[in-house]
Amino acid sequence: MFTQLNPPIPLHVLDKGDGLAIGLIDYGPEHNLLWITALDATGEIWCAPNPQVRMQANWSMGRAKSPAVAASKERMASKNAGLGEACADCADRVPEAA
Repeated sequence: MFTQLNPPIPLHVLDKGDGLAIGLIDYGPEHNLLWITALDATGEIWCAPNPQVRMQANWSMGRAKSPAVAASKERMASKNAGLGEACADCADRVPEAA
């Protein structure tokens, strides 16, 4: 069964990044839910299995930052470290590093 999420739900896909879940696929009791998530950083759409998905922190709901998300972000940062600068053709399309 496919369910379109309205409104989308802000999630973190481990080792992929933050994004908005726009849909959910449920193949039944023998399968993980699949979260169709549009990633913020790249615009990629991923079907992420349930064990790889975490809710983003929400101060007003009392939901703290997840240690799994923090570890994922550290792995992503170290993986992306040293990739260098964007070429001249792409520099105007790539956000500045903070």
